[in-house]
Amino acid sequence: MLRTISAANPQKIARELCTLDDLSAVAVPKQIRLKEDLPLGEGLSESEALTELKKIAGKNKLLKSYIGQGYHNCIMPPVILRNVMENPAWYTPYTPYQAEIAQGRLEAMLNFQTVISELTGLSTATCSLLDEATAAAEAMNMAVNLARRTRKTFLVDENVHPQILDLIKTRAEPRGVKVVVSDWRKFNLTKEVCGALVQYPNTLGTVEDYTALAEKLHQNGSVLVCDADLLALTVLRTPASFGADIVIGSAGRFGAPVGFGGPHAGFMVTKDELKRSMPGRIIGISKDKAGDTALRMALQTREQHIRREKATSNICTAAALLCDIAGFYAVYHGPEGLQKIAKSIHAKAAILSEGLTRLGLKPVNDVFFDTLTVPLGSHEKAQAVLAYARMKGINLRDLKTSVGISFDETTSTEDIGAILQAFAGNREIPFSCQELVASLPKYELPAPIARDTPFLQQKVFNQYHSEHEMLRYLYRLQLKDVGLTQHMIPLGSCTMKLNAAAEMIPITWPEFSNVHPFVPADQAEGYAIMCKQLEEQLCKITGFHACSLMPNSGAAGEYAGLLTIRNYLKATNQQHRNVCLIPTSAHGTNPASAMMAGFNQVTVACDAEGNIDIADLKKKAKANASKLGGLMITYPSTHGVYEEGINEIIRIIHENGGLVYMDGANMNAQVGLTSPGSMGADVCHLNLHKTFGMPHGGGGPGVGPICCTEALAPHLPGHSVTPISGRTGGSVAGSQYGSGSLLPISWMYINMLGAHGVKKATQVAILNANYMAARLKEHYPIVYTGPSGLVAHEFILDCRQFHNLGIEAEDIAKRLMDFGFHGPTMSFPVANTLMVEPTESESREELDRLCDALIIIRKEIRDVEEGRSDRLDNPLKNSPHTAAELTADRWDHKYSREQAAFPASWVRKEKYFVPVKRIDNTYGDLHLCCVRADE
Repeated sequence: MLRTISAANPQKIARELCTLDDLSAVAVPKQIRLKEDLPLGEGLSESEALTELKKIAGKNKLLKSYIGQGYHNCIMPPVILRNVMENPAWYTPYTPYQAEIAQGRLEAMLNFQTVISELTGLSTATCSLLDEATAAAEAMNMAVNLARRTRKTFLVDENVHPQILDLIKTRAEPRGVKVVVSDWRKFNLTKEVCGALVQYPNTLGTVEDYTALAEKLHQNGSVLVCDADLLALTVLRTPASFGADIVIGSAGRFGAPVGFGGPHAGFMVTKDELKRSMPGRIIGISKDKAGDTALRMALQTREQHIRREKATSNICTAAALLCDIAGFYAVYHGPEGLQKIAKSIHAKAAILSEGLTRLGLKPVNDVFFDTLTVPLGSHEKAQAVLAYARMKGINLRDLKTSVGISFDETTSTEDIGAILQAFAGNREIPFSCQELVASLPKYELPAPIARDTPFLQQKVFNQYHSEHEMLRYLYRLQLKDVGLTQHMIPLGSCTMKLNAAAEMIPITWPEFSNVHPFVPADQAEGYAIMCKQLEEQLCKITGFHACSLMPNSGAAGEYAGLLTIRNYLKATNQQHRNVCLIPTSAHGTNPASAMMAGFNQVTVACDAEGNIDIADLKKKAKANASKLGGLMITYPSTHGVYEEGINEIIRIIHENGGLVYMDGANMNAQVGLTSPGSMGADVCHLNLHKTFGMPHGGGGPGVGPICCTEALAPHLPGHSVTPISGRTGGSVAGSQYGSGSLLPISWMYINMLGAHGVKKATQVAILNANYMAARLKEHYPIVYTGPSGLVAHEFILDCRQFHNLGIEAEDIAKRLMDFGFHGPTMSFPVANTLMVEPTESESREELDRLCDALIIIRKEIRDVEEGRSDRLDNPLKNSPHTAAELTADRWDHKYSREQAAFPASWVRKEKYFVPVKRIDNTYGDLHLCCVRADE
């Protein structure tokens, strides 16, 4: 491979490359290369790492937590645990931009959207957001945008979960939004109010009727946002019925482990007329070229990768895998099963309420679903109850002078007895739980708030209730998709590497998956140790002083990094510095994140070689010196090269008073060779779901930690429920560690590789990219290279020269599906190109298969060019080809079925047939339908 690279660049590489060190010495600019290996120690074997992590996990204490506050225990059906959560066919695919090879998970996401729509009564749902708290903040932003940013007061009821209020305040401040908190009955509806947020049931457990509030808000031209409990909606009237315009929440109760706070699929649903203002992904029903039903991501023109700073949000990765699980949970249980679970939970809460009342401790809730709040009159009495319950192995919610109890589907009669005894203390309880059950009438919710409309009547929710049928349904969907289980996924800027089985094992250990995020600190010592070690390792890798693991996506990490800069500037009386320089090559999340963080953007040009135009940068930095807040830069650049001028770029920003945020999307080309800190950057984010072994999950979940200098460390995100020592920033996720239960994956990745392994991974990623570029450069021009003729860990193939033949980059990507490959990244960062990132995980044989496929496609293009193939009727323009088309009686194309189906000999051995032909994107947007129809 090294000889191939040397031979392809004889004029620019002075000597033959013999080792990986030779290659990295030529590819990476000398001035930024690390002089020493990372201080990470030797790598552990898989069994050694698992044993060590198991010891750490054992320091977590597993009590039953009825703390609630948006996080509930649930039971993931084993058929879903085994065949989705633990199945690489589900967790290794990418976001379904290439819809033809993602029909299985698109159907799973459509199931989820249907569940959300039917339970809330509103028409248009997204296929997940990051979590409940961020969904609430997105809804506030949506309310501001709906008012065309002329109304900037947002009202919040005092009885929403505190972590939700915390994050709303974080998001509001940079956008100039005033958040007013009060009893919803006392909301002051001025003309400045864009919307209001209430919770249903509220954080204390009470179910309120918000009909009158909705009417007043609508008369005022404002919207009502309702944070709803999804499981409660199976037995409560829909939020739509009392006038909610936007409903948000968490789908965590539908099969997701509590996981120390995540990941859980947040959700948002709204009225049809508001759909174009929604953030996040929407799955829609469309048609393919043959007129058959096909699914795709709809209304993408709202999103950051197209609209940049004008996007509805910076959301990129969400929580697709958890969205799939929630949808499957609903499919498996069906409407009757879901109601049975909900009614059982409510019945147990009613039994507890009756028992507490008999003890003279009447809860504050007259109408409730699963949660009760019991006033005790003093902090001391409340603490005594909490301590007694913990002694019995149960956590309850600390509400200062009251105690909260939130039941879930794991609650037993014995738990009710233990909780009653905790409130009774040393007193003998004069009744049994069985007596309470016998004395109470049927546990029905009162008519005004009880649900009286059917839901989930579609066939899919009413036929897969046995494990065998459910298993087969999951497998049928799985067969429609392409993940890393079949072939490499060469998406540039996405780092689709191996998610090693040993890394994945710990996330389903009960010691990690069954810990509530708000348990007392002594119950989460294992998490504290693991997270501290991971933070320290990431600091060593990045060359920074401090780390926050809270951001639960890459885009959330971008936002958190910029917010940390903003907080620092404000604390040092430099709040006037509100200009952020962003190169034209930046990923769309960069300008969208800068907008959310309150920065005004100035675009910096790139030169003909794909580097930042330093002269333009210098000019714009100097012109904005008095108000320059920072620069967002990706390294290596999104053009796939190590920019030689990175040190000068950073120096220019610092000399003009700004700070440098480095986007960690391409960190897979830095680890062990260079680092953001050694280059002089001030803060960076990382994608653990790219560089550090976490799977992409078909579109999430991800984790986007940020690392920063000592000066910025005090301004990292904090948390109001679980305060973080020395951190003054606002929260950016619902819990302290965001998607806490995913963090063992990256801990395993780093500890198994060690210092030598992480460096070698980077070097092999560079090797694989340059090997492929060397093989392909004679067939497709490489758009950008460094001074040595080399690329970093990814490269861009130029397809623009085929435009005059009527062939575009999209046609090449679709044709690759006939070979079984997921196409490279299309038209980013350069229009009508393909960006390829092979990662370090792929063998030479797999690299050669993709190269061979692309070379065969180039020959097919040449056939068009030289008149041997028709410009309109050729294998590229008609790709991908389905089995139905290939086996039909008629074949009207001017090329053979064999060429269409088996373009390379090796394809015969492991042929993947796409389930649909090329999808009509325009039709799907013009006829938007994002729920399953009655069947």
